[in-house]
Amino acid sequence: MGKMMKNALDFRQEAPVSEMAIVDTFTKLIFGEVEGFSSSEKLIIHAFRLVDSSVALDSHKDMGQYLRALGVRELIQLVTEVQACMADGLQAISRAGKASVLDRRAH
Repeated sequence: MGKMMKNALDFRQEAPVSEMAIVDTFTKLIFGEVEGFSSSEKLIIHAFRLVDSSVALDSHKDMGQYLRALGVRELIQLVTEVQACMADGLQAISRAGKASVLDRRAH
């Protein structure tokens, strides 16, 4: 199995991903960054796609627009779910088909 595929399937971290790391990644998406993400940031984006199926196929630009449209409570909830997804590792894949965290499309 290739290194990229292995990382996509098993993204559990040795140490829990901080809320700040997730917020920093979301901020990059909100401000339109489309490349130059670190491996940790790519894993955060992957977890975001898993916990919110409405962005599963979105570009980074579209994900940023979606995040920009969220309210504060919704954003906090999303950060918490992404952090839990990354802590759960492979178990998160079973949740990939669940409805959006917010049950709505922001854009």
